[in-house]
Amino acid sequence: MKDMVQVQIRGILPSNTGSAVFVGNDEKVFVISVDPNMAQIIAMYLRDQRTERPLTHELVQNIFKGFGIAVERVIITELRNSTYFARIILQQDNELGKKLVELDARPSDSLALATAQHKPIFVTQTLWDQVEDMSEALERMNESGEQD
Repeated sequence: MKDMVQVQIRGILPSNTGSAVFVGNDEKVFVISVDPNMAQIIAMYLRDQRTERPLTHELVQNIFKGFGIAVERVIITELRNSTYFARIILQQDNELGKKLVELDARPSDSLALATAQHKPIFVTQTLWDQVEDMSEALERMNESGEQD
């Protein structure tokens, strides 16, 4: 965990290519582009809203719960060819003990699951050092009241 930086979702803004999810902390913020529908789902979870019927991420959570599995954390791991990659760390407790499983996942799904379950989000130090700081854009967005 020492090579990780803990971050939070700091804002969501519709853009020409989808939606921009601002991820970061007080030191730095960067943007992950996601599908507009995923942005709406993440925003809904940030506001602790739920739908009448379970969405896909809620269905996955219900399946996890049925098998004694919980999201422990998510990690945004790298940026390759303009695409971010992420890992979801799951924990299962049962009669055999505690087991951790690491899954490859889209950052948007990872952010949605972590937000829905109030679990921590991390970025690898290598990626953190690589991404451009978008704090000023987030500040302008907050001043103009544009974000979700």
